[in-house]
Amino acid sequence: MAPIPGSGLAKGLAVTLRTMTKKSVTAQYPDAQPDLPPRTRGVIGLFEENCTVCMLCARECPDWCIYIDSHKETVPAVTPGGRERSRNVLDRFAIDFALCMYCGICIEVCPFDALFWSPEFEYAETDIRDLTHERDKLREWMWTVPAPPALDPGAEEPKEIAAARKTAEKLAAAQAEPQEGES
Repeated sequence: MAPIPGSGLAKGLAVTLRTMTKKSVTAQYPDAQPDLPPRTRGVIGLFEENCTVCMLCARECPDWCIYIDSHKETVPAVTPGGRERSRNVLDRFAIDFALCMYCGICIEVCPFDALFWSPEFEYAETDIRDLTHERDKLREWMWTVPAPPALDPGAEEPKEIAAARKTAEKLAAAQAEPQEGES
C-alpha cells in the first residue's frame, strides 16, 4: 500500500501545532538559580589538611591539568632518643579548568580524601588564563561540598566500625576486671 501524498507534511505540522500550544518552560538563569541535585558535579574542591602531596591525582590525570609543588620539612622526634622524620609540605596545588575534562579520576584515586566534587558551577572567566585556580580558591569551594548521604538504616555496619567497636568493648571489659578484683 502506497503512502498518501503529503501525510509526512501533515504529521510534521501536527507536531508543530502541539508544541506551539504548550507553555514554554524557560529558566531565567541569572535571576533564578536552578534547582540542582544534591550531589551535582560542578568543580573540584580541595581539603588541604588531608593532602599528603602523594602526587597520585596529578599522575593519574589524563589531561595533566593538576599542578602540585611541595618541599620537604624535617619534623623533630616525638620521644627522646627517637629519630627525626621528614614530610612533604604543600606549596602549590592548582587545577587548570580550561584543560580539565571533569572525569573525576583525581577524586577517585586520592587515598586521603583530599579532593571532592563541589556543586559550585559559576566560575566562568573572561580570559582563559584565569581558569587555573590555585589552592585558596579550591579551598573555598570545599565548603560548598554537601555532606555524604545518610547510611541506609537496614544496611550492615561497615567492617571498620564493627572492628573498632569490638576492640573498644574488649578494652572496656579488660579495664573493668581489675577494678572488680580490687573491691
